[in-house]
Amino acid sequence: MQLYNKLSAAERAQLIDEAGKDRLTISFYQYHKIENPQLFRDKLFLEWDALSVLGRTYVSYEGINAQISVPAENFLELKEQLDAISFLKDIRLNVAVEHDNKSFLKLKIKVRNKIVADGLEDDAFDVTDIGVHLKAEDFNKMLEDPNTVCVDMRNHYESEIGHFDGAVTPDVDTFRDSLDLIEEDLKEHKEDKNLLMYCTGGIRCEKASAYYKHKGFKNVFQLEGGIINYVRQVEESGIENKFKGKNFVFDHRRAERISDDVVSNCHQCGEPCDTHVNCENEACHLLFIQCESCQEKMNTCCSDECKDVAALPFEVQKELRKGKGNSNKIFKKGRSEALKYKK
Repeated sequence: MQLYNKLSAAERAQLIDEAGKDRLTISFYQYHKIENPQLFRDKLFLEWDALSVLGRTYVSYEGINAQISVPAENFLELKEQLDAISFLKDIRLNVAVEHDNKSFLKLKIKVRNKIVADGLEDDAFDVTDIGVHLKAEDFNKMLEDPNTVCVDMRNHYESEIGHFDGAVTPDVDTFRDSLDLIEEDLKEHKEDKNLLMYCTGGIRCEKASAYYKHKGFKNVFQLEGGIINYVRQVEESGIENKFKGKNFVFDHRRAERISDDVVSNCHQCGEPCDTHVNCENEACHLLFIQCESCQEKMNTCCSDECKDVAALPFEVQKELRKGKGNSNKIFKKGRSEALKYKK
């Protein structure tokens, strides 16, 4: 019985090309007490592998968080599988705005302590006492209310390429960092302001809204289904799009363009740019913003040092990495002294 992916990314990419069939990129989450996450994980793997589902999914005692792709022709069968699971019946499936058959190249379903790393002690507050969900039109109206503080619950490298008009975008590396920072900044307005939150697909706001209500915030609201669902509603109903730039996504696409606005800059030359790349030096792999001109000049590297290393033969690079742990820069996305124009 195969319970783990056995194909490399290159092998899977070739199979996708040979199949010549469109795939849909989908995300969903659900908080729910799962008694045996490992058993549930294995069940999902067997069912999804049979449908050629690819992607990254976390399962824990508190629920499921999935970012996957599926052949379009298998979508309804996948939906039937999910509907057969009581707590996933009629779950909202956020379908990606931009199409890419290779958004994911492996099926990875992992059992984790939490479906989002939040660093919170959940038994200290009621995680089901969440804020009010708002659809796109109501979100827009509240966004215009002068009594509203809109907060981006994503990390700095996500919000720097796209965000809502007037939103507070905390300069943080992790979701946990943002929770304390926002509480401190808004501590004088727990009762007299609307706290309006958004994230990519809604999962971070689900936990954050319960946390802030526990901390004494009286008027807590969240964008239902996150940016992904907002864009779908905007397109379907023709209401004004108040999101500017790109929506960062955690797959091979890295981002979906939501508007023509470019709200960020190349981290090396300062020119307007919102294209994320990973440093070509595998020992660095830093995620940062780089324009086409700098990509050509720097060979998609973040520094001259990395450029020199990346130019070496693969085996030589491998020897240089031997015995060394991953650079902290990998986990500090977009943060490096080599980046002159990182805001």
